Parts: sequence; C-alpha cells; structure tokens
Amino acid sequence: MVKTVLGVIGGSGIYDLPMDEARWEAVSTPWGDPSDEIRLGRIGATDVAFLPRHGRGHVQTPSTINYRANIDALKRLGVTDLLSLSAVGSLKQELPPGHFVLVDQFIDRTYAREKSFFGAGLVAHVPFAHPVSPGLQDVAAQALAAEGISHSRGGTYVVMEGPQFSTLAESELYRSWGASVIGMTNMPEAKLAREAEICYCTVAMVTDYDAWHPEHDVVDVRQIIRVLTANADAAKRLGARVAALPPADPQACPIGPDRALDHAIMTAPDKRDPYLVAKIAAIAGRVLQPLD
Repeated sequence: MVKTVLGVIGGSGIYDLPMDEARWEAVSTPWGDPSDEIRLGRIGATDVAFLPRHGRGHVQTPSTINYRANIDALKRLGVTDLLSLSAVGSLKQELPPGHFVLVDQFIDRTYAREKSFFGAGLVAHVPFAHPVSPGLQDVAAQALAAEGISHSRGGTYVVMEGPQFSTLAESELYRSWGASVIGMTNMPEAKLAREAEICYCTVAMVTDYDAWHPEHDVVDVRQIIRVLTANADAAKRLGARVAALPPADPQACPIGPDRALDHAIMTAPDKRDPYLVAKIAAIAGRVLQPLD
C-alpha cells in the first residue's frame, strides 16, 4: 500500500501551517521555482507538505503563480493527497462569507496560463470528468464537521483569470450557469494534480458575495481581508484535523486519480521528445517507457 503524504496548498491569507518537526525546504523543478519553499513536517502520524500558493507575503498574482512547478515539487516530495484551500466569492445567497464549500466541479475561464505538463513531442489526454477525489473530500467533510466549521458539500467553482473582480454582467452570467463560487486559482492547479496522479480536493472559503449581490455589489478588499483572517484560522484547524484523521488511501479512490496516466499518453515511444520525457519524469515516470 502506498504511504499517504498530505499536501496542503494555502490560498490567500494562509502562509503557514503549524506542524511538528517543521522546516522550510527549497525544491527545484525543471519548470522553474515554486511559489515558495515548502514547509515539511508531521501532524500526528501523517507526513505533511505545505505550500503557500501566493508565496509568503503574497507576492504572486493568480496569473503569475508557477502552477506546474508547484505541483511538480509536491510530487517530488511524495505527496499523494492534496488539499487546496482557496478564497472565493459566493454566487449563491445561501453561501455567505465565512462559509466553506467542498466543490466537486470546475468551469475553467482562465486563458493566460500553462495548463499541462505534456505538449508537442509527448501528447497526453487525461480524464478529468470528476476532478475532485471523493475519498479525500470525505475526510475533509469529517474534519469540517469535527471543527464545527460552517460548510456544505457539492458545487461548481468558476475559475476566472483575474486579478480584477467580476463585472456585474459576468457575475450574473455565472449565476445563470448554476455555479456556486468564483475564484482565480484552482485552474490549472486541479488539472495538473490529475496529470501528476495526485488525489485532489478543494475547500473553497467564501470571503464575499460577488458583484451580483444588491447589498454587496462592490467587492470591498478591506472586508475581504477581515473575513480572510477568520477563514485562515479555521483553515489551519481544518488542515491539522484532516492530517489527524485516518488518511484517504489513494488506491481506494473510485475515480482512480492515482492511475490517471494509464491510457493517457498518445505519442509512440520512438516519437517522444527525449527532452520533454526527461523533464516530465517526476510526473509521468510511472508510465513512460525508456527509449531504445
């Protein structure tokens, strides 16, 4: 059985995670530098790797984050299960600021980001119909309940490019689609985690109603920061509780993210770009056959 290593990506307001035997460690990747060093340690019996998505001090915008380097670095550290903590705006009245949402679907509206480890010379098409691992989501739901954090399970997360917030027309459009929350960072993060065969789960932390709300139609950054601070404290408790609960077994996930590359690579072995094969070794080494 594969040993579970829990990865936690902290979104806006979450730049550290308390753990035992903790240390910050720099991890090099062929895709460049991750957002920051990665904090390694243990919570209970679980090995944990924490990465602040925007870097300590919040230096990366949603579009300048090196998502490929972030996921590659976590894969190199043996992460099998990845908990993504993300600040979002609410598109529904019943999801108020301070509420956490375990989303299970995404709509990707980003356009200025590299979205795959694969490319010309090594083509792959990875299944992504069900982007969230239900086993890891079960653990997150148990942890939220145990911590008494207001939450709901299920919903669609619209990922916009940013960094500006939505116009009223955009906000109303996304509501008409039935989406639950809107944010700027979970794509291509979730797609890359699937390519890396890492179980992935988003905890979307509501900071505000988006522009659609008649009483909150101007998104106030000062108010968002106040809610972020409260959410960050709850998120740290959540991360610790997830690590302390019996970990999800990657092999048991019914959607099989740990085997996502089994039939994904299309390029014939003798046509594969050796440079890209070497570059992607940490991600896809399990399925790549060496060239003759």
